[in-house]
Amino acid sequence: MAAPLLPLRDRAEAGRLLAARLSHYAHRSDVIVLALPRGGVPVAAEVARRLQAPLDLFLVRKLGVPGHEELAMGAIGTGGVLMLNQAVVSLAGISREDIMEAIAREEAELSRRAHAYRGARPRPDLRGRTVILVDDGLATGASMRAAAAGVRGQGAAAVVVAVPVAAADTCEELRAVADDTICLATPEPFRAVGLWYEDFSETSDDEVRDLLGGAWAEPHEAGAP
Repeated sequence: MAAPLLPLRDRAEAGRLLAARLSHYAHRSDVIVLALPRGGVPVAAEVARRLQAPLDLFLVRKLGVPGHEELAMGAIGTGGVLMLNQAVVSLAGISREDIMEAIAREEAELSRRAHAYRGARPRPDLRGRTVILVDDGLATGASMRAAAAGVRGQGAAAVVVAVPVAAADTCEELRAVADDTICLATPEPFRAVGLWYEDFSETSDDEVRDLLGGAWAEPHEAGAP
């Protein structure tokens, strides 16, 4: 399948295109689609709908370099996942105190999102499952690497990374941590995910809740294979 024409219209179109590349995972009882909020949720909702797979979340937050938060020094995720890019930490001279402050700040946001999106709903059981991790794009890939490590730690049998657009080197690096990696387009120079969408408006908490609520009302249950 040829790479999609860029820019993509929006995240929903990106999800439909991505689902076509993931069609061999459709109608499998072991498959679950996990979105990385917030931007990954509209993409993942389309993927899950077309694969007839349950949809859920993997909450992850990038740890930004102090003063240059767009640059990732690592990421944290659901279940106590912590990954640091030691090369960035050393190069930027980031202190342990700065790292701990960033972790505390992003842990608070993880907790807020968990409550806002899931409420009392339990996290899905990933043991023995094929987990498809979906985001709207990858620049450094720090959050996706943390998510991959997190689902492996929860017993996933296989990890699939699937995104509409990514930096080519990031996509290649993720092949080392995933069983299958699908990046529909890897334009160069990459610069930023949002450049490759016509509509890259921010995904709101309400939109996340609406998409999850619709998926969770479907007959398949995310916690059961």
